[in-house]
Amino acid sequence: MKRLLTTLVILLAVLVVGITALVVLINPNDFRHYMVSKVKQRSGYTLALDGDLRWHVWPQLSILAGHMTLTAPGAGVAVVSAENMRLDVELWPLLSHQLAIKQVMLKGAVITLTPDSSARRPENAPIEPADTPNPVSQPGWSYDIASLKLTDSLMIWQRQPNEQINLRDLNLDVEQSATRQADITFSSRINRDQRDLTVSLKGNVDLSHYPRQMTARLDSVNYQLHGSGLPADGIKGEGKLSADYSRTNQTLEISNLTLSANDSHLSGQASAKMDAVPVYQLDLNAQHLNLDNLMGFTPGNAADNNGQSAAHQSNGRPIIVSAMEVHNPSFLNAFNGQLNLTADQVIYHGLNITGFKTQADNRHGHLSLNTLNGKLGEGEFNLPGTVDVTGPQPKFELHPDIKRVALGPLMQAFSLPQTLTGLLSVEGQITGRSLTADDFAQNWQGFGRMALDNARLEGLNIQQLIQRAVARSNSSVSAQQRTENYSEVKQLTAQATLNHGSLQLDNLAGNSDLLSLSGNGTLNLPGRQCDVNLNIRVLQGWQGDPQTVAALVATPIPLRVYGPWDALSYQLHVDQLIRKQLEDEVKRRLNDWAQKNQNHPQNKNVQKLLEKL
Repeated sequence: MKRLLTTLVILLAVLVVGITALVVLINPNDFRHYMVSKVKQRSGYTLALDGDLRWHVWPQLSILAGHMTLTAPGAGVAVVSAENMRLDVELWPLLSHQLAIKQVMLKGAVITLTPDSSARRPENAPIEPADTPNPVSQPGWSYDIASLKLTDSLMIWQRQPNEQINLRDLNLDVEQSATRQADITFSSRINRDQRDLTVSLKGNVDLSHYPRQMTARLDSVNYQLHGSGLPADGIKGEGKLSADYSRTNQTLEISNLTLSANDSHLSGQASAKMDAVPVYQLDLNAQHLNLDNLMGFTPGNAADNNGQSAAHQSNGRPIIVSAMEVHNPSFLNAFNGQLNLTADQVIYHGLNITGFKTQADNRHGHLSLNTLNGKLGEGEFNLPGTVDVTGPQPKFELHPDIKRVALGPLMQAFSLPQTLTGLLSVEGQITGRSLTADDFAQNWQGFGRMALDNARLEGLNIQQLIQRAVARSNSSVSAQQRTENYSEVKQLTAQATLNHGSLQLDNLAGNSDLLSLSGNGTLNLPGRQCDVNLNIRVLQGWQGDPQTVAALVATPIPLRVYGPWDALSYQLHVDQLIRKQLEDEVKRRLNDWAQKNQNHPQNKNVQKLLEKL
């Protein structure tokens, strides 16, 4: 044991002496020109090292450098700059005065990917003749570093003017094997538009066929997003995917995609063809997609004093409708593509939509929304349509097909008073120029047929209202006492016309066991007001003189319902109806008397009285 310890001490001493001698005998500055020339040779970039290079022995034999920059040909700003750089080197090649770098480490680096840092043609460069054939494009420089570490760094990425993204607290660790398989660990914090995104990922990249082909696998991606227009707790989740890029075919294939966002989960695949006009294909599936949770919408908010949904102002965050509105869909001109999305369950404005499916196809700014359907309770809906953004203003055209969807939850979802409930069916066509809620209420146009099964008008018992009014004016009849504070109709139908915020209802008709109605009316969508004129026949509940009851059952009684949606008023002209009924009864009886007493001396006077009546 003693001999073993002695041997180890001797070996350690020899190693220390050898490294010390190596450090003393070899000046790291001798490799400065070698490193600069190699970088220039392989990439065309210029490496600048300020100050002297020095050795660092423990715990890894390294060369330490001061301020360094890496600049593209003709660029005015360095692509990479750092105050400190460490190069971990291999020991044995140094014995033959060769430099083998195992790892490059930059601390506090600034990576600038902007037009100013891109390679540029020198201003005084000679111009080639017009008939000179274009050279075969060669790849720039390939990544050929075994290990790279960036800590506490910053990346400035600018694709277009006034569109800059800063990646702060950037940490990157890349380990590349001899077969050019690279393991990557990345984390950063991104600030933009008053939003903060923290992201970290781990994955593997296969560079064995680079630059012709590159495959990548992200084993884990974790993110958290906070900021303006988002829920108070933000959006967080994780995901993974596999990607395959082919430079030859200019295609990117993404498979095995899974992504979670709060309690929503997506999976699927995507592809992109990088032609002059890119072509995208996106196929997604979701078991649960909670849009309310993602956009910070809380269902059940009541309307405020101005009649607008309080959800618009909830915690300073927009409701989901506002967040998902496409204010400027002109971006559709820039690509072709298809979207297929299916979801077992979607939560939208508190509505539980099942079996949701959408299929959209975009061709040079002509978007065909072939399918947008799902089930709401016992009902179902489909909203196919088209969007044309090729002109100066977008044009939306939708063909709603709604079948027996409960109206009450829809009213509640958009903070509207549930004055009228039932099972809604709509079939028609509407057009507009924006998907904003305000624009729909003010500028959209269209037409269609509406039906409301099992309609129920809360807060107003029309039958009782009419019967009590008639009983007060005519003592020969009375009404059955009822305690319901609502009116029911088995089916209510109408022809609807929407014109810049005015919804006109024509051929309004309804029937039930108790009453029958017809009429027309107008709904003011921006002002949230209505004015509906009805002619109502009360079929049951009358008591009293049989002839009067029969006349009342056969007589339509005019009723006007008007005012704000959440505080309706009414007008009922029963006195005029009773007066006319009495006049008709007097006429009938006088006419009967005149027919029976044609030879009576007073017959002429009765005939004159009938003419006056």
